[in-house]
Amino acid sequence: MDIKTNSLFAQMQNMSLQASGNQLPAIGGDMQGISGINSSGRINPSTDSFGNLLTDALKTVNELQQDTGAKKLAFEMGDRSVSLAEVMVASSKSGVALDATVQVRNKFVEAYKEIMSMPV
Repeated sequence: MDIKTNSLFAQMQNMSLQASGNQLPAIGGDMQGISGINSSGRINPSTDSFGNLLTDALKTVNELQQDTGAKKLAFEMGDRSVSLAEVMVASSKSGVALDATVQVRNKFVEAYKEIMSMPV
């Protein structure tokens, strides 16, 4: 299973920036810095699939956790094809992914509380 942790981490950082209200730096064009609008003025399809992106990220974290559990169990049962180093690396990957997920969740909860406390 090919895990792209850097990609996952970059996606989580992007979500964290968006949740905190910071915009990503503009690459060019007068409307590109506005979230969801590309240089042609059309709505970016990636913003339409934010829920899908979040779901995919959570599925990836879940897969990492399951893979780690399977490797730990295989190592504990004496499977010689799984080394301790593989188990430790998988455990670290899943730990980092889970920590990033918790941080994103905390930002969402913080943003929700802030929105709910706004006067109408």
